[in-house]
Amino acid sequence: MKKILFLFAVMTASVTLAQDLPANPEPGKCYVRCTTPDVYVNETVTLTVKPAYKVLKTVPATFKTVTERVEVKAAGKKLTVVPEKWGTETVSYVSKEGGNTLRITPASFRPSSETIEIKPAYAQWELGASAPDCASGNPDDCRYWCYKGYPAEFTTIDTQVLGADASVAKTPIGSKNASYTKRVLLEPAKVVETVISAEYKTITKTVLDKDAFTTEETVPAVTKTISKEVLKQKGGLTTWKEVECSLVEYQALPINWNLGSATLTSAAKSIIDSRLMPVLAKNPGVKLEIASHTDVRGNSSSNQDLSERRAKAVADYLITKGINSSLLVANGYGENKVKNRCREGVSCTEREHAVNRRTEFRLINN
Repeated sequence: MKKILFLFAVMTASVTLAQDLPANPEPGKCYVRCTTPDVYVNETVTLTVKPAYKVLKTVPATFKTVTERVEVKAAGKKLTVVPEKWGTETVSYVSKEGGNTLRITPASFRPSSETIEIKPAYAQWELGASAPDCASGNPDDCRYWCYKGYPAEFTTIDTQVLGADASVAKTPIGSKNASYTKRVLLEPAKVVETVISAEYKTITKTVLDKDAFTTEETVPAVTKTISKEVLKQKGGLTTWKEVECSLVEYQALPINWNLGSATLTSAAKSIIDSRLMPVLAKNPGVKLEIASHTDVRGNSSSNQDLSERRAKAVADYLITKGINSSLLVANGYGENKVKNRCREGVSCTEREHAVNRRTEFRLINN
């Protein structure tokens, strides 16, 4: 084993170098360093993007027409000898009662915003490259650990706040007056009295039936729910874990990618579920590398991009299955690691090219 195979003789020599290796290794066993990953949980925050407000509507005043029988000449008497004397009198009345008109000023708003943290700052241990002057032939020797920090992520949500609520202004409507004239007895006749009956007249007038009023409707607030990640438990370096030696070497992940595509088919997802998920379940805390390769045909830059997108697609699917992203490394190698003679300019069969179009995985140090 080239990657992480610790034989007893190698372990004995390593102790003298004071390296952090398994305490009690067994000959022929393989080990990888495990890290307790950072544990995040999703929380939701509900923001008010528009507050509740009132909508006012006016209902105009209503009037009705009524008739009234009024006296236009009072009863009197006629004197045979001395005639009566009459005068006139003007009587005023309200021909139309007053009311009000209403004017609505609608609610106004002004823009605002609110910034929230959707992902907190975090840090994790990362294994650096091997020192160039390392005397050991093992690529995992002469390496150093870095505790690398990553900043928090924020997002700004546009909101509105109530500038002025709706209001109503009332304007009075003046009433209308009218009058009528009637004759009145100033002096009755003397001697012989003859009763003169009163005279009446029917008049029409408009009266207020129901004054203007407003109705009120409350428009509920508009809210938006934002999901954010919150660190629940901080991870860190732990210890060495024994694994199957075959798993520290690249293992084939037999995904048949569509030509030029990095989209996982249902068959590809089934392969990941049956091949990778049991390995991760059996080795909790161990980091997994997903490596994708292409053959040498086509543009090398396009091949590199395609291999990276395919490796990332596998990692992203594992994340949706609940695997912590800190335990996944997605590497695309393009056409840089062919497994046979089919390099640039060499004529090969389709079967030989197919050997180099592959996706693999292995367990690596955390």
